[in-house]
Amino acid sequence: RQQVIDELVAGTGPVDAAMGLRAMTITLTNCGKKPYELKGYPFVRVLGAEGAPIPGVRTVEGTDQVAMAPEDPGPEALTLGPGESARAGLYWRMAAEDGTYLRVAPAAGRSTTTVRLPDPLDIGPENTLGTTAWAPAA
Repeated sequence: RQQVIDELVAGTGPVDAAMGLRAMTITLTNCGKKPYELKGYPFVRVLGAEGAPIPGVRTVEGTDQVAMAPEDPGPEALTLGPGESARAGLYWRMAAEDGTYLRVAPAAGRSTTTVRLPDPLDIGPENTLGTTAWAPAA
Protein backbone atom coordinates (compact mmCIF):
# COMPACT_ATOMS: atom_id res chain seq x y z
CA ARG A 1 0.00 0.00 0.00
CA GLN A 2 1.12 3.57 -0.64
CA GLN A 3 0.17 6.82 1.04
CA VAL A 4 1.09 10.44 0.32
CA ILE A 5 3.07 12.63 2.77
CA ASP A 6 3.27 16.19 1.47
CA GLU A 7 4.58 15.54 -2.07
CA LEU A 8 6.11 12.15 -1.26
CA VAL A 9 4.58 8.73 -1.76
CA ALA A 10 5.36 6.28 1.07
CA GLY A 11 5.15 2.53 0.54
CA THR A 12 6.37 -0.68 2.12
CA GLY A 13 7.73 -3.93 0.78
CA PRO A 14 6.96 -7.45 1.95
CA VAL A 15 8.30 -8.77 5.26
CA ASP A 16 11.32 -11.06 4.93
CA ALA A 17 11.70 -13.55 7.78
CA ALA A 18 14.71 -15.70 8.58
CA MET A 19 15.86 -17.23 11.89
CA GLY A 20 13.60 -14.90 13.91
CA LEU A 21 14.97 -11.73 12.28
CA ARG A 22 12.39 -9.76 10.35
CA ALA A 23 13.15 -7.16 7.67
CA MET A 24 11.08 -4.77 5.56
CA THR A 25 11.80 -1.76 3.35
CA ILE A 26 10.10 1.64 3.38
CA THR A 27 10.30 3.59 0.12
CA LEU A 28 9.68 7.30 -0.42
CA THR A 29 9.18 8.63 -3.96
CA ASN A 30 9.20 12.33 -4.78
CA CYS A 31 5.97 12.89 -6.72
CA GLY A 32 6.33 16.69 -6.62
CA LYS A 33 7.93 19.08 -9.08
CA LYS A 34 10.78 20.28 -6.84
CA PRO A 35 13.78 18.48 -5.30
CA TYR A 36 13.21 17.04 -1.81
CA GLU A 37 16.04 16.96 0.75
CA LEU A 38 16.47 13.91 2.99
CA LYS A 39 19.07 13.23 5.64
CA GLY A 40 18.99 10.85 8.55
CA TYR A 41 16.41 8.31 9.52
CA PRO A 42 12.70 7.82 8.96
CA PHE A 43 10.27 8.45 11.79
CA VAL A 44 8.33 5.19 12.27
CA ARG A 45 5.75 4.02 14.84
CA VAL A 46 4.12 0.55 14.86
CA LEU A 47 0.35 0.66 15.28
CA GLY A 48 -2.04 -2.17 16.15
CA ALA A 49 -5.30 -3.03 14.37
CA GLU A 50 -7.16 -0.24 16.21
CA GLY A 51 -4.64 2.34 14.97
CA ALA A 52 -2.98 3.07 18.33
CA PRO A 53 0.75 2.58 18.97
CA ILE A 54 1.66 -0.82 20.42
CA PRO A 55 2.83 -0.05 23.98
CA GLY A 56 6.48 -0.71 24.68
CA VAL A 57 7.69 -1.04 21.06
CA ARG A 58 10.72 1.22 20.67
CA THR A 59 11.96 2.58 17.35
CA VAL A 60 15.67 3.35 17.22
CA GLU A 61 17.98 4.90 14.66
CA GLY A 62 20.44 2.27 13.50
CA THR A 63 20.42 -1.50 13.72
CA ASP A 64 22.96 -2.24 16.46
CA GLN A 65 20.20 -2.98 19.02
CA VAL A 66 18.59 -5.69 16.86
CA ALA A 67 20.48 -9.00 17.03
CA MET A 68 21.73 -10.30 13.65
CA ALA A 69 20.51 -7.20 11.72
CA PRO A 70 22.85 -5.92 9.01
CA GLU A 71 25.00 -2.91 9.79
CA ASP A 72 23.43 0.49 9.16
CA PRO A 73 25.61 2.53 6.75
CA GLY A 74 24.69 5.74 8.59
CA PRO A 75 23.05 8.93 7.34
CA GLU A 76 24.15 10.93 4.32
CA ALA A 77 22.39 13.91 2.79
CA LEU A 78 20.55 13.12 -0.40
CA THR A 79 18.32 15.05 -2.75
CA LEU A 80 15.42 13.33 -4.47
CA GLY A 81 14.60 14.85 -7.82
CA PRO A 82 11.05 14.54 -9.14
CA GLY A 83 10.29 10.82 -9.64
CA GLU A 84 13.34 9.64 -7.66
CA SER A 85 13.07 7.33 -4.64
CA ALA A 86 14.87 6.60 -1.39
CA ARG A 87 14.61 3.56 0.85
CA ALA A 88 15.22 2.70 4.50
CA GLY A 89 15.26 -0.72 6.12
CA LEU A 90 13.31 -1.82 9.19
CA TYR A 91 14.60 -4.73 11.31
CA TRP A 92 13.11 -6.45 14.38
CA ARG A 93 13.04 -9.76 16.20
CA MET A 94 9.93 -11.94 16.12
CA ALA A 95 7.44 -11.47 18.98
CA ALA A 96 3.84 -12.34 19.78
CA GLU A 97 1.72 -9.33 18.77
CA ASP A 98 0.93 -8.09 15.30
CA GLY A 99 1.42 -4.53 14.11
CA THR A 100 -1.03 -3.75 11.32
CA TYR A 101 -0.06 -0.19 10.40
CA LEU A 102 3.05 2.01 10.34
CA ARG A 103 2.99 5.74 11.03
CA VAL A 104 5.75 7.08 8.79
CA ALA A 105 7.47 10.42 8.20
CA PRO A 106 10.64 11.31 6.29
CA ALA A 107 12.11 12.46 9.63
CA ALA A 108 10.96 13.34 13.13
CA GLY A 109 8.96 16.55 13.14
CA ARG A 110 7.77 16.25 9.53
CA SER A 111 4.25 15.38 8.40
CA THR A 112 3.24 11.75 8.92
CA THR A 113 1.01 9.29 7.13
CA THR A 114 -0.35 5.92 8.20
CA VAL A 115 0.36 2.97 5.91
CA ARG A 116 -1.61 -0.29 6.21
CA LEU A 117 0.79 -3.21 5.94
CA PRO A 118 0.19 -6.05 3.48
CA ASP A 119 1.29 -8.50 6.21
CA PRO A 120 1.23 -7.77 9.97
CA LEU A 121 4.53 -7.28 11.77
CA ASP A 122 5.01 -9.87 14.49
CA ILE A 123 6.45 -7.36 16.91
CA GLY A 124 5.26 -6.84 20.43
CA PRO A 125 5.79 -5.01 23.71
CA GLU A 126 9.36 -4.54 24.87
CA ASN A 127 10.64 -5.14 21.32
CA THR A 128 12.90 -2.84 19.30
CA LEU A 129 12.43 -1.76 15.70
CA GLY A 130 15.75 -0.69 14.19
CA THR A 131 15.87 1.57 11.13
CA THR A 132 18.57 2.24 8.61
CA ALA A 133 19.24 5.71 7.27
CA TRP A 134 17.66 6.83 4.02
CA ALA A 135 19.64 5.77 0.96
CA PRO A 136 18.98 6.06 -2.77
CA ALA A 137 16.67 3.31 -4.03
CA ALA A 138 18.09 1.11 -6.75
